[in-house]
Amino acid sequence: MGIIEAVILGIVQGLTEFLPVSSSGHLEIAKELLSVAEQEQNLLMTIVLHAATALSTIIIFRKDITIIIAGLFQFKWNEEAQFSVKIILSMIPAAIVGLFFEDEIESLFGGQIVLVGSMLLLTGLLLFLADKAKKTDKKVSILNSILIGIAQAIAILPGISRSGATICTSVLLGVDREKAARFSFLMVVPLILGKMAKDMLSGDLATESTNILPLIFGFIAAFITGLVACKWMIRLVKKSQLKYFAYYCFAVGIISIVAKLV
Repeated sequence: MGIIEAVILGIVQGLTEFLPVSSSGHLEIAKELLSVAEQEQNLLMTIVLHAATALSTIIIFRKDITIIIAGLFQFKWNEEAQFSVKIILSMIPAAIVGLFFEDEIESLFGGQIVLVGSMLLLTGLLLFLADKAKKTDKKVSILNSILIGIAQAIAILPGISRSGATICTSVLLGVDREKAARFSFLMVVPLILGKMAKDMLSGDLATESTNILPLIFGFIAAFITGLVACKWMIRLVKKSQLKYFAYYCFAVGIISIVAKLV
């Protein structure tokens, strides 16, 4: 993989990790267009790109993350501790799916463009429905956090946007839009870090004869675009402008399916 391909993949990852258009689906499409083969070195690139977007999330939500960590070490059932518990509960469904269905999940990646296109259509429908939902000022409840976590687990499928699924589920449950976006981005950080650790310890990484420059450029591209996309997404959710991403998902989904089948 060259520097140009790495930068393109970094930009795709950085934008689509936060925008509700499916990062996994777009990475699959980008790899198909760039003719990037699935190989061990690509696993290392995937880890690097996810590290970049995780870092951008940590920087933007550093105050919230500090509150979550503090809540874990308090022995009072205050607001900080409750929020920490909700984040933990939201992680459980995706963690279970990732641990016990890893092989089944991996079989869905690697050129499954028709599946990606179909799931993008589903993402578009979710975004369209959420954009029509009434605005409220409700917080995320314990039950909400579990349901949002289930949505995140389903979003492991390529083509279903993780941020789109979790934010849309929150909004449809009546959660305040800004709180929904904040919760969605915070709940994924521990999962990303856990998945990265698991991949690094798996022994499947190709570190010998690895060209470091594409990794560096890919990281920088994903990090910068991630910072921009995260802040942008929060503003868009507050202004009820998800329908535009719904139209985009419909268009990309249809084009992907038609292009692959024709």
